[in-house]
Formats: sequence, structure tokens, C-alpha cells
Amino acid sequence: MRVLDMEQPIGLSAIYINVNTLEKITGRRRLEIADLLTESNPDEFDRIGLAAIREEQVDGLVAVQKYQQIMILGKPGSGKTTFLKRLATLCSAGKFQPSQVPFFITLKDWAESEGRLDLLEYITQTVSSSSTSDVHEILRHGRALILLDGLDEVREADTKRVIQQIQDFTTRYHANSFVITCRIAAKDYTFEQFTEVEVADFNKEQIQEFSTKWFTFKNDPIKAETFLQKLQKNPPIQELAATPLLLTLLCLIFGEAADFPANRAELYEEGLDVLLKKWDAKRNIERDQIYRALSPKRKQDLLSYLAYSFFEQSEYFFKQQRVTMIIVEFIRNLSLASSDETVLNLDGVAILRSIEAQHGLLVERAKGIYSFSHLTFQEYFAARYIKENWTDDLLNSLMNHVSEKRWREVFLLTVSLMINADSFLLLMKQKIDELASDKKLQKFLKWVNQKSDLIEAPYSPKAIAAFYLGHEMTLSSDFDLNPEHDLSLAWKLDRALVNLSRLLPPLRLDRELYTTLDTALLFPPQGYFDNAVHTASRIVPELSRILNQLGEELPKRGSYETGARWSAEGEHWVIRFRQVINEYRQIGYDWQFNDKQKQQLQQYYNANKLLVDCLYSDCYVNREVRESIEDTLFLPLEEIQRR
Repeated sequence: MRVLDMEQPIGLSAIYINVNTLEKITGRRRLEIADLLTESNPDEFDRIGLAAIREEQVDGLVAVQKYQQIMILGKPGSGKTTFLKRLATLCSAGKFQPSQVPFFITLKDWAESEGRLDLLEYITQTVSSSSTSDVHEILRHGRALILLDGLDEVREADTKRVIQQIQDFTTRYHANSFVITCRIAAKDYTFEQFTEVEVADFNKEQIQEFSTKWFTFKNDPIKAETFLQKLQKNPPIQELAATPLLLTLLCLIFGEAADFPANRAELYEEGLDVLLKKWDAKRNIERDQIYRALSPKRKQDLLSYLAYSFFEQSEYFFKQQRVTMIIVEFIRNLSLASSDETVLNLDGVAILRSIEAQHGLLVERAKGIYSFSHLTFQEYFAARYIKENWTDDLLNSLMNHVSEKRWREVFLLTVSLMINADSFLLLMKQKIDELASDKKLQKFLKWVNQKSDLIEAPYSPKAIAAFYLGHEMTLSSDFDLNPEHDLSLAWKLDRALVNLSRLLPPLRLDRELYTTLDTALLFPPQGYFDNAVHTASRIVPELSRILNQLGEELPKRGSYETGARWSAEGEHWVIRFRQVINEYRQIGYDWQFNDKQKQQLQQYYNANKLLVDCLYSDCYVNREVRESIEDTLFLPLEEIQRR
């Protein structure tokens, strides 16, 4: 095989991964949207698994052995041709159906061959050492494995003739084994004697095996480990690896720089360029006229319009009728569009089928229900729509989603696509500051900054503020933070804080006190309290003395296993401990936020994490704007206005 930008072909045996098939075609399942969302949680939006198909999978070789006449359907780049080539080589080597003789036919080449040869003549011509009688004898005894690749790649003008000849040939030589490959949704017909299966996406084990083989072949096995580690840490990119073609692209890109591009939008653009243009163009494949009349830019405009329209409505699965309506709405103003509504609707359906068949960017998840093949692509196209259709109304509407997890990638991709992100980031900052406009929250932010000003540290002041902001929030179970993760925002603002436990005693002391209080709310603390006493003895001796006294009153481990003494005495101990650290360290206040304030503060924290990620991403922003945003992070509104 040699695909994409490979400098040389690679033998299949070096990198081949066993293909799995689905015996139930995904797009023919009779399910509702609610069924498809059953195992997803859009509110949490932890990269919901749109691509996950939970039907039983069968090894491709087993499926071919099981069915004498089989059609293998799959998305673009799913590995159909590679699988057929593997069948041919295994059969030739006597490792698969050793009594048969394999004949590999590229249907496009046959259909366009000189003289319009019938299939038997073409097969004979491709095997130069055999005469027609030799091939006929093999076929007559049912000893042939006929591999017909790429039915979807046959030109429209040749399709009827090719289909008829395949039907006649398979009927005449029915004792032989036949395998046909075709893209899903590419051709609307059925071979009555053929069983249809679908190529399954790669699972995690297959991704790992392919990557290991790829970099081992490239004499760099260590890079495979790095590749998989970075893939694991980047779920949006990891989604793409389920498609063999895109996994190959990821390996090629990673092989050059030992990393993925800092600007993920550039990576997605390269993947989309492969699916939208290169994959067919390099093989000189012509597709249907209706969709082909759209330029590559117009195709991306259409996909962007679709992506944003559904994403803005929190829709990841959509009915065919709705998709068609949006496509018709988009194309009706193009010069190629018909003025006849009936024709327009038919064109809308044809374009939808073409997007699925030619690029695999939209896929039918169940009968009449579609989604983008990867959530990553829907997010990218939604971001592209925002960038290309910049208006005040659109941006103001977008900013209402700044604290929502599901919009995170869209914001990150939008700033990376912009030539200059100054106004976008400033608008984000303004909206985020307004999230904490409540009086008590403003008082809390004032304390955060006062406390951080008291710390003399070789770190960014805003990183110190984020440190205290996060730690105060960990003391309530109503916030989506815990002691293991509450430093993430602070670390983003100053990477040196990774080593804060060793570098700065005041911060280390406060963290140990915070963690003691956090654990004491559940059960008597042990190690963190002892660490805090030890640290305090070196920098605040008076606090250490009082903590030692409190430690003598702390219920022992054996006494709280039943919960009796701790439930009776623990609450009083926690109150006293809180009072002590309030007095000596000005931390651990019981802010008593109500439910609405807690929700607003969580949104404020999440939105600031997003803003910092955008600010430090591969986006272009003027130095003055960057410094202005950094200087006013976590400040109360009164202080921001004063500046």
C-alpha cells in the first residue's frame, strides 16, 4: 500500500491489522435518536461517543469464510481495499482458503478497459500465464476467490453495465467465492445472493497495534509509545484514529515532528483535505454531477452551516428530513440550484448521500438518522462557520455558551482559525467577568486577590490567585473540583507551580491545611494534618503550637471506623480547625454560597480555564491585549473598571 504522502510503499504484512465487521449494517437499524443517546451524557459532554457502535463484531476473515458471496460496505478510508489485498496475499500463500485461486479486480480499471471486455476476458487478461480455458476450468470447479474492489468508484456511465455483468458472472459461476467492496450509501441497489456486512471502526487495541507496527516499520518503536501517550491525552484527535485512513495521516504527521501540531485546526484541515479532495483525486475517481458541481470551498461552507445549525441546538443526531431541509436552504441561492422545489428537494437528498458516500463526514447512524462521523469534525466546522460569518449578533449569541463544557473545543478552534483574535478574546473576558457579578461572589474574588497579594513568590500573581480560588472551591462537594485537580488553572498560568510543594513553604502549608480541612469534613485526617504541623513549625511557630493542641483532640483512627465518636465530636473539631486557619492564614472561610452562587462560581471557574487555554493556544493576539487580559484575571468588577 502507498497512500497520502508516503514516500514509498509499505508491504501489507508489515502493518496490517485484522479487520472487524458488523453483520448488522449501522444505517439500517431501526432506532430513535433517544436510543442513540442512551449511553451519552450531553450535559456533561465527556466527548460523547457518536462513533461507538455496540453491535457484535466478527473478524473479517471469519465473515468471508462464513458467506460464499459477500459485499463489504464501509466509510471512505475504512480499509476495504487493504482488506481485499490482504485476502489475496493470504490466499496466494495458502494461509486462507488454500484450495482456491485468488483474482483481484479493481472494478474501475475493468469498467474503463479498452474494448469493453467482459469480466471473464478481463480476468484472463490480468493473469498472463493462463489461457481463457485455464481460468474457465478453475471457475467451473468452484476454486476461484473473486475479489471485486471499489464498486463505488465506477463511473455513472459504466455502472449499469458493470452491475449487470457482475450479476450474470456470479450466477454463472455460483460455486466460487465472491467478495465485493463498496462505500456505504454510494450505490442504491442490492445483489440478491450476497450477504452485506460493514467494516467496523478501529477500536483502541487496533489503534495501538497499527501504531506500534507503523513506527516499528519506520525503525522508531519508541515513538509509538509517545504517539499513543499523546493520543490518549487528546480525545478530539483520538476520535479520528478510529478511521484507518486518518490514523495513517496522524502517524505520518507525528512521524515528522514527534508531536501533533499546536494548532489543532491545521491538523483537522489536513484530514478534511484528504477526505474532501485528495483521496478521490489521487485515484482519478469521478463522482456524481450534482455534488461535484459544488467547489471545495462551497462544500466546506455547506458542512459548516450544517455543523453550526445543529450544534447550536445541542443536536448531535438529526433526522434525514431536517438535514435535507438545511441543505436545500443553503443551495437554493447558488447558481446551479433549480427553481423547482421538487427538484431542489431531490438534489438535497442526493447531496446528503454524496457527503456520506464520498467523504464519510456525515454518516447514517440508524435508518433516517445522521450525525457527523466524528464529533471533532462537527466542532471544527461549527468553529469555521463562526469565523466565516462574523457578526455582532452571532458573537453575542456564542458568548452565552462560554461556560458550557460542550462548547469548549469550538471556542479553542475558533480562536485558532482567526487571523487576529483580539476582539474575540476581549469579548470572552467581558462575558466571563459578568458571570460573577453577584455581590457575595465579588466579595469572594476580592478576598482571592488580597490573599494572593500577601504571598511573596517567584510565580505569576495570577497563578497564586488561581491557586486560592481553586482551593477554596474544593471545600464544597458542590463544585466540580478536588484536591488532585484544583491546581490545574494555576499551573496553566505558571508552569513552575508544578513543583510548588517543594519550592514555596507558605503555599505548601496552605495546601496542606486546605487538604486537611477538606478530608476532615468526611473523616478524621491523618497524613495531611501531620504534614501541616511540620511545615508550620518552620514558618509559623505559633500556628504549629495550636495545631499540636488540636491534634491531641483529633479522634484516633480506631475510633472513627464505627463513625460514632467522629459524628459526635468531628463537627466541633472541624469548626475549631477552620477558625484557627482563618485567623493565622486567612483561608478556609465558610462562604455559605447558595445554590445559584455555587453554579455561577463553577461557571466562572470553567470559563476562565477556557479563556486561559485560548490565550495560550496557537492563536494570534496582540501583546497589549494579552497582557491586559492576564492582568485583570479573577479581579472583581470594581477593580477592573478602575483599571
